[in-house]
Amino acid sequence: MTPHSGRHRAGLLPALCLAMLVGCGSTPIAVPPVAAANRSAVQVDGATGPLSAQRSKEILDRLKAGGKETSIFERHLALEQAVAGSPLVAGNKVSLLQDGPRTYQAMADAIEAARDHINMESYILEDDEVGQRFAAALIAKRRQGVQVNLIHDSVGTLRTSAEFFQRLRDNGINVLEFNPVNPLAARAAWDVNQRDHRKMLVVDGRRAILGGINVSSVYSGGSLREGAQDGPAAGLPWRDTDLDVEGPVVAEFQKLFIETWRRQHGPELGQRNYFPPLARTGDAVMRAIGSSPDAPYSLIYATLLSAINSAETEICLTNAYFTPDPQLRAALKSAAARGVDVRLVLPSRTDSRLVLYAGHSYYDELLEAGVKIYERREALLHAKTGVIDGVWSTVGSANLDWRSFVHNQELNAVVLGAEFGAQMHAAFERDLAASTQITLDQWRQRPLHRRVREWLSRMWSYWL
Repeated sequence: MTPHSGRHRAGLLPALCLAMLVGCGSTPIAVPPVAAANRSAVQVDGATGPLSAQRSKEILDRLKAGGKETSIFERHLALEQAVAGSPLVAGNKVSLLQDGPRTYQAMADAIEAARDHINMESYILEDDEVGQRFAAALIAKRRQGVQVNLIHDSVGTLRTSAEFFQRLRDNGINVLEFNPVNPLAARAAWDVNQRDHRKMLVVDGRRAILGGINVSSVYSGGSLREGAQDGPAAGLPWRDTDLDVEGPVVAEFQKLFIETWRRQHGPELGQRNYFPPLARTGDAVMRAIGSSPDAPYSLIYATLLSAINSAETEICLTNAYFTPDPQLRAALKSAAARGVDVRLVLPSRTDSRLVLYAGHSYYDELLEAGVKIYERREALLHAKTGVIDGVWSTVGSANLDWRSFVHNQELNAVVLGAEFGAQMHAAFERDLAASTQITLDQWRQRPLHRRVREWLSRMWSYWL
């Protein structure tokens, strides 16, 4: 979900209703199917088969057989390697970017330094002050001979003027509209419900910036300034997170961009050095994870469930749009039952009330199981981050909802290591300090009209 996503989803609902009526083939699933008689079982696919609790134990037993006690980091590393998908890549440098101003500055610096090519992908690209700054920067680099390729989502940019994108094309920029709302303009199989929710910038194949931040003026203010008046609605600033990455893993992010471009049958990419040799730039072990509704299940979700199931001490998740499916709820409750400190920072205010109310319908179940829930004050929470056991971290575009794991194309990064984990944990604690804890007794005293509203919203959660 994104700035003004409530507006975008309102326009999408009629099309979704039509899709539900006419049918759309088999319904995709977030992870491989679980037996109907045992809906609480959590299972994802590994490279060589189901990564169940038994499969995880086998991996850890093999580590122990090596003759040494394994650390929490080694256990997460082993389990992460067992999940199918893109490789774990060592030797990277990663920086945590909080909120729009810092992220936009990093993106501007990267664009200015470009010498060969710029690949940019965004769900929302507004025709506002921030969008115009990006357009000017991209046009300036194209005039210097740098190849510029841009992917924008059709629904995410419904309100962006056609003239905005035509200006980019007129200046030699390759512009690709992902899954056009107009079926006559579609270049690939058309499904209005499948959206490109990724946000990524790759420059010269050497530097990648990714996370939850779109190109929009709502991000102009930082969330750490109390009483900020430069956000939407009640003047709330937007709280979000991105990563600035250099090193060998950038090639994996580049592959994901090019795969999307080719699947959407975009114009021929210029002959550029998209995959330069990449030297070691740091000590971070990372994985680039892309998910697509065309895949049999969401690898981002599978990886998250694997990390939650192997958690030993704590799970700290911050997420903007929370409508968890049965398997995620089971994993969180199971972790709390085995003594893991499970804490969720969720929004108190949002741009999509239906999603907020649907998420509230799960509070009672989770609180009763020992999961701790906090709601962020003084900002409109849009971050999608997590840190588990202080060594497994993730930042990206995927929310903890059906839309992210079933309907959207998403992009996350996983970072393994205690040093970056400490930075993530510190950021989580700062959000926690600006949040209010929701207790079970307090929650059960909410009025009947709120319960009814939650129940009605929950009925739509799969499509929100």
